[in-house]
Order: sequence, then C-alpha cells, then structure tokens
Amino acid sequence: MLKIGLIGAGHLGKFHLNNWLEIPNVTVVGFYDTDDAIANSVSVKYKIKRFNSAEELLDSCDAIDIVAPTSFHYKLCALALRKGKHVFVEKPLTNTMDEAKSLLKLAVESNLKFQVGHVERFNPAFVALKNYKLEPMFIEVHRLSQFNPRGTDVSVILDLMIHDIDIILQLVKSNVSYISANGVSVLSDTPDIANVRIEFDNGCVANLTSSRISMKKMRKMRLFQKDAYIGIDFLEKKTEIISQNATSDKNVFTFDIDTGKGKKTVAIANPAVADTNAMKEELTAFKDAILKNTETAVTVLDGFRAMEVAHQILDKINKATI
Repeated sequence: MLKIGLIGAGHLGKFHLNNWLEIPNVTVVGFYDTDDAIANSVSVKYKIKRFNSAEELLDSCDAIDIVAPTSFHYKLCALALRKGKHVFVEKPLTNTMDEAKSLLKLAVESNLKFQVGHVERFNPAFVALKNYKLEPMFIEVHRLSQFNPRGTDVSVILDLMIHDIDIILQLVKSNVSYISANGVSVLSDTPDIANVRIEFDNGCVANLTSSRISMKKMRKMRLFQKDAYIGIDFLEKKTEIISQNATSDKNVFTFDIDTGKGKKTVAIANPAVADTNAMKEELTAFKDAILKNTETAVTVLDGFRAMEVAHQILDKINKATI
C-alpha cells in the first residue's frame, strides 16, 4: 500500500484528492494547505488528517502530490526529494529556469520517481492514437479558455500552451531550430493571449495559439504528415484520421478523389476513444511507476524540456514588447 500525501487542497487539489481516494493500493495519509478555511472544510468533508506543515506531512508518507502555486514548486519538490519521497508535481515544473535546472539535477541524483502533471498525455483522444504512426511535418494548435483569475500567477504560455508544447515535443523527434512569438497582456500582468511558431531541425513547423480571454473553449490539435491528416479534440474527446492508406476495416469510410493525375482512395477513420478520466490515469501511472519500479510517464526531463521551450517563447515575447 502506497502512502500518499497532498500539498495544496484548493480547486485543483480537490480534484486530485477525489481521484486518489478512488485509486487502489493507495492510502491518503493527509494533506497540507496554508489556507485555514480551505483546510478545515477539506478535513471535515473528506475526513482526512490536516497536517500543520509540509515537513510533518512528508515524514508520514511515501510519495507527495504537489498542487501548490507554481512559485512554491521548487521549494516543495526539493524538500520532498531531500527527504527521500517520490514526487508528483503539477505543471509547470517550476517558476524559473534556474529553479528547473537545479531541480532536474536533484531529481536525477535522487533516484526517486518524479512525474510532472502534463495531463493531456493521458487525454483519451490522444491515447487513442498510441498505435498510429505519428510523424507530423506541420502542426496547428488552438487552446482557448475563458478568463479565470486562478491561473494568472503565470503567463498563458506556462498556464495553457505548455500542455501543447509537451505533446509536440513528444511527437516531433527533432531539436527546435527557431521560435517566433507574439503575446499581449489584457487582463493580467503577463501575456493572456499568444501566437507562436516553432520550427524544428527536421523541417516540421508548429503554429500554436493560446488564449485565456476567449468567449468559448477550444482545445484542438491538427497534425499533417505524408499521406495523412490527424485531428485531435482534447475538449470533446474526439479523434479523426484522414489518410490515403488502404484498409479493409469496415468501420472506416472510404471514397475516391480525382487528383488530376489519377484517382486516389481516401479513408476517414474515427478511432475508438475510451471513456477514461485523464487525471485519474496520470495519478495511477505515478503510483504504478513507484510500486513497479518503472520510469514515470512524464519524467522530470520532459517537464524541463517543455519549460525550456516555454521560456524561450516568453523571452521572444518580452523582446518584442520592449
């Protein structure tokens, strides 16, 4: 039985807590939160122990789930690792690149399990493509949300776009060669909307737009590769593949088109998308990595790389606005 502790029992922390309570082979030993009102209500509602300090909680658990504001990530992660505890921390990894570099070194040297909460990796619409060969050469992303003051401790790049940066870095097995970016601060002190172009050494180009001041929500990624288009709707949990690949699958709709150089068969497939809870899946994966002694699904290096690109984007935006 794995003993889990939770730091941060606010809005997102409660979602984590609800999921931990449903995961087998896990005991939630308690939580720590600096807000008395939140802590008291959580303790009463869930009937779990409220600890008086992060240190006290860490001494009572095997692994810690950190859902505190980003500015506290480095301090709490470092404390946990030095106490020999496995760490799950919500994205982004840390607040600054100096913190990220220090934490990466500490995590690697600790030989403990460390997972970063890039939950879209576990989105069933993305997971539905796990057996499909993805080699995109052009990527278009729109991630839009309505304004919520909770996320404004960081820019829209670290709040929203970093999800897509992480996915793209997993898909494109090539180094970033060039980044151009523009962003505008509208309702907060940091960029609330941004448009970014990332170019890779292998020729792939990714265009990303993220906004947290939109009237409607959207979380879509479109991949274009040789002979295929793949659409992923992270919000609606839908996936579509349009390709020239011949298939005998009766569930795939096919039709012929005249290209001017002859007819080609086009196949439209909608892979089955499982009805799964992405957050529960990522927390379960963290638990399994500890109990089975395997690598975490989203490593500290993954979190570092996503942060590195995110901060390169922020540097470009800052230079553009000077």
